Amino acid sequence: MKLQIFDNANGFDVLGDEWNALLGRSATNTLFLTREWQRVWWQGLGDGQLQVVTLRDDDDTLIGIAPLFIEEDALGSAQVQFVGCKEVSDYLDFIFAKGRERDCMSAVMAYLNSPAAPRWDAMSFCNVPETSPTKMLLSEVAGELGWKSAEVFEDVCPIIDLPKTFDEYLALLDGKERRELQRKLRRASEDSQVTFATEASRLEADVNDFLRLMRASMFSKNDFMTPRMEKFFHLAVRAMFEAGYLQLSFLEVNGERAATYLNFVHNQQVLVYNSGLDPAKFSYLSPGQVLIGRLIEKAIVDGYTKFDFLQGNEDYKYKLGGKDLKLYTLGLTRA
Repeated sequence: MKLQIFDNANGFDVLGDEWNALLGRSATNTLFLTREWQRVWWQGLGDGQLQVVTLRDDDDTLIGIAPLFIEEDALGSAQVQFVGCKEVSDYLDFIFAKGRERDCMSAVMAYLNSPAAPRWDAMSFCNVPETSPTKMLLSEVAGELGWKSAEVFEDVCPIIDLPKTFDEYLALLDGKERRELQRKLRRASEDSQVTFATEASRLEADVNDFLRLMRASMFSKNDFMTPRMEKFFHLAVRAMFEAGYLQLSFLEVNGERAATYLNFVHNQQVLVYNSGLDPAKFSYLSPGQVLIGRLIEKAIVDGYTKFDFLQGNEDYKYKLGGKDLKLYTLGLTRA
């Protein structure tokens, strides 16, 4: 097995299409591990020392990527983390070819335990899905090295397994919730329409409309949208648009944008990333609920298999049929 380290952002471009091809052969094929997302996250929010570890078979086939960085805290403790951790990347993991996870994990940890690796004091890998092989393998390999491991529940991602038709989906809902959603969709049908950001020349203006509605929807979202985060959102939306992963939608009422959802589409799934609305306008239409209902309907028509609400246990996600996938933070320290 051949090991190579990329310690600057050029590595994302050097690996090129190989990155996403390997992701498609891995057990955790999520948008947040695509080369495009990882690169834009590092560009917009990354700090510290980049350590993208790649592994190849003797025939030069790429079989593993460990997208890592090392960052010191205020006390000088150096921590190994996933590129993308934290705040804005809902799923993260190692990218290992199915069936080769054990070999790859051992090789990555052997490198980090060697004098060739930068100094580190602890590892913290956030947002690992409960279904990932990493959850078991990391503690096993740590035990072989005499390290201590820890597992902490972090959050849930409610997910709808989509049926073949919208009528079948509605039948899955609680009777009260089904009738309420149908009523809201009927009421909004005459005065509203769903539109999408599809033109590169208008994308900046569309993102600004999204950010305006996002800020208006909640004080917490307004506080979250710092200048640095606003810049990142512009970079990320542009990158996802160019990669073909973007679904930025608006519910327009009489020509005015009343609600918005920033979603991504990847691996036959819709990922509900963030949203916004003006609570003072068009409240009688429940524009946010109407828009999400229309987007679920569109996902079914388009043949997607899952509608993923991503992190957070807000009530509306369960009323619309979401079922929890648990996420964990996995930690390692030398004994």
